Amino acid sequence: MSFDRFEELAALVPDEVITHSLVEDVQLPGGSGIMALITLDNGLDHSRPTTLGPSTLIEFGRTLENLKVRAAGGEIAAVGVTGKPYFLAAGADLSTVKSLKSAHHGTLMAELGHSAYNLLGSLGVPSFAFINGVALGGGLEIALAADFRTVSAGANGIGLPEAFIGLVPGWGGVYRLPRLTGPRTAVKIMIENPLSNNRTFDGRTAHGAGIADALFEPADFLEQSIRWAAEVLRDSSGIADRRAALSRYDDGEWAAAVAAGRAFVEAKTSNAAPAPGKVLDLFEAARTRSQAESAAAECEALTELMLTPQFHDTVYAFLELVQKRAKRPAGAPDRSLARPVTKVGVVGAGLMASQLALLFARQLSVPVVLTDIDQQRVDKGVGWVHAEVDRMLAKKRLSADKANRVKSLVTGSVSKDAFADADFVIEAVFEELSVKKSVFAEVEEVVSAECILATNTSSLSVAAMAEDLQHPERVVGFHFFNPVAAMPLLEIVKAPRTSDEVLATAFAAAKELKKNAVLVKDAPAFVVNRVLGRMFGEITAAFDEGTDAATADQALRPLGLPMTPFKLLALVGLPVGQHVQESLHDAFGERFYLSKNQQILIDAGKKGLWEQDDAGNDVVPESTLALLTFGSSPSSSEEVLRRTQDALADEIGRMLAEGVVSGPEDIDLCMILGAGWPMHLGGITPYLDRVGASERVNGRTFH
Repeated sequence: MSFDRFEELAALVPDEVITHSLVEDVQLPGGSGIMALITLDNGLDHSRPTTLGPSTLIEFGRTLENLKVRAAGGEIAAVGVTGKPYFLAAGADLSTVKSLKSAHHGTLMAELGHSAYNLLGSLGVPSFAFINGVALGGGLEIALAADFRTVSAGANGIGLPEAFIGLVPGWGGVYRLPRLTGPRTAVKIMIENPLSNNRTFDGRTAHGAGIADALFEPADFLEQSIRWAAEVLRDSSGIADRRAALSRYDDGEWAAAVAAGRAFVEAKTSNAAPAPGKVLDLFEAARTRSQAESAAAECEALTELMLTPQFHDTVYAFLELVQKRAKRPAGAPDRSLARPVTKVGVVGAGLMASQLALLFARQLSVPVVLTDIDQQRVDKGVGWVHAEVDRMLAKKRLSADKANRVKSLVTGSVSKDAFADADFVIEAVFEELSVKKSVFAEVEEVVSAECILATNTSSLSVAAMAEDLQHPERVVGFHFFNPVAAMPLLEIVKAPRTSDEVLATAFAAAKELKKNAVLVKDAPAFVVNRVLGRMFGEITAAFDEGTDAATADQALRPLGLPMTPFKLLALVGLPVGQHVQESLHDAFGERFYLSKNQQILIDAGKKGLWEQDDAGNDVVPESTLALLTFGSSPSSSEEVLRRTQDALADEIGRMLAEGVVSGPEDIDLCMILGAGWPMHLGGITPYLDRVGASERVNGRTFH
C-alpha cells in the first residue's frame, strides 16, 4: 500500500518501457539459506538498456516489500539485485523525467526513488548488489543502497552523471558514496568525471575506489558473487575493515574535496549551469546531515532542477542528439554496403598519426603500419604508441594480453609499399593541399583499387585532394578531433565523387572505433572549425579594435564554455588557428576576420596571449602589449557577446543553406561532441533561437 500514492506518476507515462523485478530463490552454498535474487530486466536485448521510470520503481519497491515480509518469516537469508546481461540499470528514464511538468510530480518522482531504495537497507536480512554491467545514476544508487556489492571486471559505464545532465544524484548517492570511497573520490565521480565528457569507471576502477567490496571475472560473475555472498553471511569483518580504510576522512578532507570540486566547476562551466553547484551544496551539507535529512534536501533539489530550462535543454542535447541522433547518423548509406577493414595504413608518424594508429589497433584489432620520410620519425611514432600502451597497462586500463596484442599490431616503415595489402589508409601529414595530394598519389601507386584513402584534414577540400587520382571515388574525409582518444566526434566528409561503399565503410569503421560520426559536405573547415573560426574571428576582431584582452576573452563567459577563446587558441597553437582562419578567409572572405595581432604573436614566437604572473593570475605582459597594435573602438562585454551571437547565427544559417549537414541538429551534435558546447545550453542553434540572434539575423528561428 505504501507505493499506491505514486500511481499517479505511472499514469503520466503509460508508454514507459518497464524494467521488471524478476525474483528467483537461489540456494546459497554451504548451508547459508535462501537468497531471493532480483533480476532487473526489461525483456529487450542489449541494445535497449534497462532504465528506471515510475512503474519500474513502483514494482521494484513492492517487490522489496514482499521480500521484507518473507525475511521476517525466516523464509530467506538474503536479498540480491542484479541485471540483465551488460546492465544493472542505466539510470532514470529521461523521457519520463522530462514529462514531469509540475513541482508536485517532480517531488513524487524524487520521493519514489528514496522509498524504494531505502528498503534495501531495512529488509531485516543483508542485501547484496551484483553490478554485472552498466550502473549509471539511479542504477548505481540501487547498488549503493545495498549492504554489500560485487562488480564484474567486464563492467563499464559505472558512475553518477547527474551533474552532466542537469540534475543531482537524488536517490541517496550524494550521501552514501563518500562514505564508501572518501570525499575526494566521490567528488571525482559526481563532478569531475561527468564534466569531463561524461567519463565513467569500469569494474576494476570501481572496485579500487571502494564502490564495490569484491571484483570477479565476467565469465562466472554471478556464480562467484553468490558464493561470496554466502561467505559474507558467515563473516563480514574483512569488508568492514576495507571500507574503514578507504573511507577514512576528517572535516578538513571533506572541505578540501568541496573546494576542489567548486574550482573544477568554475574552470569547466564558469558556474553557468546550476546542477554542478547544487550537487556540491548537497555534498557539503551531507557531511553533518543524517541520511533522512540529506534525502529531504535531495528531493527538494531534484524538484527544483527538473523544472529548470537548463535541464530540459540538456535532455534535448543528451537524449535527442547524443543518445539518439548520434547513433543513427543522418544520410549514412546502408550498412550492408560496408566492406571489411583488415589492415590500416597511417601516413605520417607525428603525434596525430600516432594517436590514430593506437586507436585503430586498439579498437579494430587489425594490423596498423605507420610510414614517414625517415626511420627516426617512424621509430618515434611507433615508440609513442608502445609507451602509451604501457601507460594504460600500468593504470590497469588494459590487460597484459591486450597490451601485448596492441603493441604487436602497430609497426612502422619508411616505404609506402607496406600499404600494399591495406584496406584503409589515412593520412595525417602537414595541412597543405599540395602535400596531401602528393601523398595520395604515392599511396595509390601501391594499394589495391578497393583500398579507401581517408584524409584527416581539418579544413581543406577533399575533392581537390582526389581530383588527380585514378580512383577519386575512394577518397573520404575522416576528421578526428584532438586528443583522439578522448574526443567522441568524427566528421565524415563526402566529396562529390565519394562512393556509397566507401562512405558506408567509413561509418562502419567509425562505429567500431567508438566514435560518433556525422556526415558533412565537402565545404571549407566542415562544421566545428567553421563555427569556431567565425566565433574566434569576432573575438580577435574586438581585441584588435581596442577592446581590452580580459573583456574580449571573457565576453562569452555566460555560455559556460569549457575554455575561453584565447586559451583555446593557445592550446591548439596560434599558427594552427591562424592557418585554419586563413583557409576560411580565402574561402569566404571578410566575414572570417584575420587578426593582425595574432600574426604578430606568431612572428614573435609567442605561444599565446596570456601568461601567468607570480600570483597565478592571467596577464598580458607589457612586453607583449608593446608588440601589438590596436584600434580606437573598444566594445563592452555585452556588445562582444551580441556580435558573436549574431555572427554565429549568420554562419550557421549559411551552412544550412549550403547543405553542409542535413539539419541544425547535426550542427548542434558536432558542437557538443567536437567543441564541448555545454549541454545545459541545449545545442548551439536552440541557444541562438533563445537569445534572439536567429531572428535578428535570419528573420526566423532554426527550430
